[in-house]
Amino acid sequence: MFGHLAATWKFRHFLLSLVRLDLRQRYRRSVLGIGWSLLNPIAMTVVFTVVFSNLLGGGDPVGYAASVLAGMAVWGFLRDSALAGCRCFQENEAYIRQSPIPYTVYTLRTVLGQAVHSMIAVGVVAALVAAYQADPLALLRLGLAAPGLVMALLVAWAVATLAALATTFFHDTAHLMEVAAQLLFFLTPIMYPRKLLDDKGMGWVVDINPGSWLLDVTRGPLLTGQLPGADVYLTCAALTAALILLAAGAVGWLEKRVIFHL
Repeated sequence: MFGHLAATWKFRHFLLSLVRLDLRQRYRRSVLGIGWSLLNPIAMTVVFTVVFSNLLGGGDPVGYAASVLAGMAVWGFLRDSALAGCRCFQENEAYIRQSPIPYTVYTLRTVLGQAVHSMIAVGVVAALVAAYQADPLALLRLGLAAPGLVMALLVAWAVATLAALATTFFHDTAHLMEVAAQLLFFLTPIMYPRKLLDDKGMGWVVDINPGSWLLDVTRGPLLTGQLPGADVYLTCAALTAALILLAAGAVGWLEKRVIFHL
């Protein structure tokens, strides 16, 4: 694992060049440019706010919109990183065949590109909360959410790496992950509060959902300025470490066989 991290750092300039290239190609000749990355989460937030704010938001449409947008930013980052990771090795096949750069560089390329879009949405949430509460210092809550955002980045990198390896050997992985992501979206308290499930005796659905843990350490500090308990951070840290170790082990085991299946 440390060897992969050292190699990734060694090729950091190449990695950043690839990320910049992706962003330029994606928004070339676009009027709004990278602002288009906000279109989907904002559109979904508007729909959820109009339809569900009175039912699930306690009559506070602005607070509900901020909660949903923060949830969509984190969830969308994890989902898009996993789904884009499925295609990662195929899209970088030319580089893989020509140079001995670690495979994890290519999955990190994908994740960093998605992270740029999600951080814009997170910044919009912080600005919305600060304006709604008339408290400019609310922007400083981004610092409180930073540990959770870092863990989300590492989880996304590990999941994207595992997805890329799985797709190399089983090409239906992307389709299965799309279905799984759709199911997990409705099992994650993004458009509804956790209390709704607790009242029905279904709080265990949230307790076993890793996406909910990451939301607790990112969305909560961002919206309220209050940190979750130490047990939540420890759970997220354990999840992050387990996925990183699993991804590193999978790369070490399969990296010499990947080239024969591309």
